[in-house]
Amino acid sequence: MQSIKYLGLLVSIALFLSLGAFAKDVNSGSFDLGESAKVGSTVLPPGHYKAEWTGPEKAVKVSILRDGKTVATTEGSIKELPSKAENTSVTIKTLPDNSSRVDEIDFNHRTEALLLSGM
Repeated sequence: MQSIKYLGLLVSIALFLSLGAFAKDVNSGSFDLGESAKVGSTVLPPGHYKAEWTGPEKAVKVSILRDGKTVATTEGSIKELPSKAENTSVTIKTLPDNSSRVDEIDFNHRTEALLLSGM
């Protein structure tokens, strides 16, 4: 009887600890660039990317990944949208030197947008 209790406890602990592996990563999102644009001091070519961020909403540290490797870093903030975005969209800002910079990323079916600083 004691061994059944311990086995049940062990299974419960293992299940609880493994739930983190199945949790949705809410501090990341994928996006596509249709044209070259700066993120921080790096010019990214068109392609598929993933943004990951950490920190408080007003001062997040942002990493941009391509094929699992960090290709750019910058700072930014999180903006709450009035409703869920209908799709993922990237807002590009044209700079005075006619280069482009990623300004904002809205993620599909989420109420938060990632604002990137103009470093």
